[in-house]
Amino acid sequence: MKLVIIDYGAGNIKSIQFAFNRLGYDAFLSNNTEEIKAADRIIFPGVGEANSAMKKLKESKLDELIPSLKQPVLGICLGMQLMCQYTEEGDTIGLGIFQTKVKRFSNSVKVPQMGWNVIKELKSDLFKGIKENEYMYLVHSFYAEHCNETIAATDYGINYASALQHENFYGVQFHPEKSSVAGEKILDNFLTL
Repeated sequence: MKLVIIDYGAGNIKSIQFAFNRLGYDAFLSNNTEEIKAADRIIFPGVGEANSAMKKLKESKLDELIPSLKQPVLGICLGMQLMCQYTEEGDTIGLGIFQTKVKRFSNSVKVPQMGWNVIKELKSDLFKGIKENEYMYLVHSFYAEHCNETIAATDYGINYASALQHENFYGVQFHPEKSSVAGEKILDNFLTL
């Protein structure tokens, strides 16, 4: 299986590569259009600020490529947020794959949310073998609003979409690569979708 991590200069790549290595797979880093198109599975990571990340995607025309992909694509953290229509972070238009907006947590909670929290209301084969209220590791100041594509929810001052799915596109707000055995199970599920 050819597994590609989209390289656009925004992502905690090493921990994702190590997680797939533990599962017995090599994940290659690439920003080459043809290599990405030829992959069996694609990871769209992201750590950083939405507006500058979107600029990097546009510079390399990845903003046009990503929504056209037909194989399973998994957006992680900022990657998932950029797959939405819009994010308040940097007043940024997203890729429009998920029909929802990304908003900043209110000041009534500590921002960013950093650490372990539970995912619930699980609705996808991505979560096969994952129990309700399983703990995942999160670090984020912005959240995706619920929509028809919500496949998991989390509470942090508000109930928000911690995972989304539209056709072959999946997005998770949490970091499965840092979420112990349960997180690796989700990555393994992604490989067998």
